[in-house]
Amino acid sequence: MIFGSDNLVGASAQVLDALVRANQGALAGYGTDEITRRVEKRFCDLFERDVSVFLVVTGTAANALSLAAAVPPWGMAICHREAHIHEDECGAPEFFTHGAKLAGLPGVAGKMSTAVLSEFLTTLAASSKQMPPKLVSLSQVTEAGTVYTLEEIAEVSDICRRHGLSLHMDGARFANALATLGCSPAQMTWKRGVDIVSFGASKNGCLAAEAIIVFDPDLAKDLEYRRKRSGHTLSKGRLLGAQMEAYLQNDHWLDNARHANAMAALLLEGLAAIPGVRLPWPSEANEVFPIIPKRMDEALRSAGAQYFPWQTGSLPTGESIGSDEILIRLVTSFATEKDTVERFIAVARSAVA
Repeated sequence: MIFGSDNLVGASAQVLDALVRANQGALAGYGTDEITRRVEKRFCDLFERDVSVFLVVTGTAANALSLAAAVPPWGMAICHREAHIHEDECGAPEFFTHGAKLAGLPGVAGKMSTAVLSEFLTTLAASSKQMPPKLVSLSQVTEAGTVYTLEEIAEVSDICRRHGLSLHMDGARFANALATLGCSPAQMTWKRGVDIVSFGASKNGCLAAEAIIVFDPDLAKDLEYRRKRSGHTLSKGRLLGAQMEAYLQNDHWLDNARHANAMAALLLEGLAAIPGVRLPWPSEANEVFPIIPKRMDEALRSAGAQYFPWQTGSLPTGESIGSDEILIRLVTSFATEKDTVERFIAVARSAVA
């Protein structure tokens, strides 16, 4: 019963088959091969406009390089205080931007509050003593498993435009958010004012492949050099292109995300029906954050369940975790099976029967 992360499963059969095919023969190196060129064209079609595409191996590279494109060393990037770029990337954004500041703002259920964002921006001093804000980053899906609506993205974008800031989307679980909203990639990004996206694929079927998608041509100018200088331009770039091409083919990426989301919904439904289990916020993609009795946690771990205990400052007002309770994070993936979810729920139910 593996619910630790969607990073723990391997690649899908479709992606692995494409890698084996791409391994045959010889093709041009450093991302100049025909497979990568097809992928770049596919992304333009997917987002309904010309975009600049930079394939990388990790989400950390995608995020850090994206921020470096928009934030100078003396600038500031603003995000939720529990965002991945703020808490989980070992200072990579600061390293790649050569010292830019990250400012983490509060917000319930992993979502940045637009009121707090506006207040923060209006109270910053316009002085060389203060690092000027240059970018806002939204996690879609958030670290709490919630999803920004199209309206919420547009509201943040409006604030960015008023203050002359770029808008970045950390889309490590981009497909899961898209499956939840039922909209197009264009509607969730540039049509709502997003300038640059870290397009994740490794959590949803790829072995190791991510993409930086840039809508603002000015932000794309130096990224080719930044990617190369940082060691993220692969000599055998076709192996990234092959993964991404198979991932996007015939809506494979969306099918994977829909399955993961459906398994999370099943998990949520089962847990919500058990006495003593509370859900502090809605589960809107493929992550569930229940507050459970500690005796249930002990029973689940004894039965072989794997997941992470969680700490957060994003609980809604009035919600708290008791001394005999624990908040946990459960993550489903494209490989999660219904039987596994049902077995997990059965063990959880028996622990409090």
